[in-house]
Amino acid sequence: MYQVIRGLILTDSRCWDPDSQRSYQDLFNKLDTNKDGKVDVAELRAGLTTMGISFRKGAAQKIVSSGDKNKDGGLDFNEFNKYLKEHEKKLHLTFKSLDKNNDGCIDASEIKQSLEELGMDITQEEAQTILQSMDIDGTMMVDWNEWRDHFLFNPAHNLNEIVRYWKHSTVLDIGESIAIPDEFTEEEKTSGGWWKQLAAGAMAGAVSRTGTAPLDRVKVFMQVHSSKSNRITLLGGFKQMIKEGGVASLWRGNGINVLKIAPETAIKFMAYEQYKMLLTPEGGKVQTYQRFMAGSLAGATAQSSIYPMEVMKTRLTLGKTGQYNGMFDCAKKILQKEGIKAFYKGYTPNMIGIIPYAGIDLAVYESLKNAWLTSYAKDTANPGILVLLGCGTISSTCGQLASYPLALLRTRMQAQATLDASDKSTMSGLVKGILANEGFFGLYRGILPNFMKVIPAVSISYVVYEYMKTGLGICK
Repeated sequence: MYQVIRGLILTDSRCWDPDSQRSYQDLFNKLDTNKDGKVDVAELRAGLTTMGISFRKGAAQKIVSSGDKNKDGGLDFNEFNKYLKEHEKKLHLTFKSLDKNNDGCIDASEIKQSLEELGMDITQEEAQTILQSMDIDGTMMVDWNEWRDHFLFNPAHNLNEIVRYWKHSTVLDIGESIAIPDEFTEEEKTSGGWWKQLAAGAMAGAVSRTGTAPLDRVKVFMQVHSSKSNRITLLGGFKQMIKEGGVASLWRGNGINVLKIAPETAIKFMAYEQYKMLLTPEGGKVQTYQRFMAGSLAGATAQSSIYPMEVMKTRLTLGKTGQYNGMFDCAKKILQKEGIKAFYKGYTPNMIGIIPYAGIDLAVYESLKNAWLTSYAKDTANPGILVLLGCGTISSTCGQLASYPLALLRTRMQAQATLDASDKSTMSGLVKGILANEGFFGLYRGILPNFMKVIPAVSISYVVYEYMKTGLGICK
């Protein structure tokens, strides 16, 4: 764990000595090797390396990008000076937040406490090792000068960046909305960054669901209509749907599936924050089990609020050409023929399914994260996008595998008005009938297209999320 934290924001060499002759102007002159009055990325990287000033990979590019206000590809002295002074202010704020007892120094216990508040547990020995890498005078305490010297040329100025890499982000949209909600730092909440991330995630989910809608429709088709006596293969399902309604019918039901993302995401986020406050002692750290409980309750609250849209999505997905003239017509016909209760068919298995999905998703993700940190995180805590997407995909897939029988029961109950009278039953009756007629694997009808859409869904949502972050001005 020590290597993880140290690799992210600490470096092996000591930073430059501000008490020597190297003022900002002197430093700028040394870095500007071609004497054109600007310092570009190559000059900054080469100069800092030559002078033994510590910085981590990618720092030079980020410093120039952050300070280059006129976008000419380099920093003139005014931009260079302004960047360092502003960065010092940020470093000072972080230093003050770590200095719990306000004695002007940071000790190992304060480092340990601060990281625990961010959800990262380390031992006292690991905290002391981190401290030693900054402690120039050997007092086992770090004062402001030592802190500033160490981080002056490190773009990371906030300890939240340590855990931000490993947030289980809403970017991974696989068409199911019952995972534990995303975590936001206090800084993101007060600055308004949270709504931008939610908006980016919602747009990513919309594009992802639209891209994988044909697989989602054939999954629902197989869940409801496939059986031992009426086997529907993946290819056969596509052929039937195209024959009945043309290629455009593959996206039937996608409109409402996309439309429900925004209200569900907003309700889940607000409910999650409230449940965390209720379950966590004032000022206390949110434990993993509390996060699971709050996330499950938030998921149940959001699902309860938008559940009628889930029923309409299933009906529209299974509908024949001309059966419904849009979602409002679908709602009107359900209400007239079946009453208000029809909008909550399948509600029970849906609510029960939240617990195994959210619990296994969170547990597998945390296990994979810890395994990577333990085995491979030697120089940096940043796992890279492939590891992040891999962990998210595997954990979500495991969650789906555990909760899939309940999802199948939910879908069949939602679709009961479209089935024969003999197929209409209670939840327990459906389970008995499926097991008797189709065996255990009957509970997993349609799981092939469900798994097939996971990787493209995650990939599409990640790409769109990154573009949306850039468009909304969300800093990485």
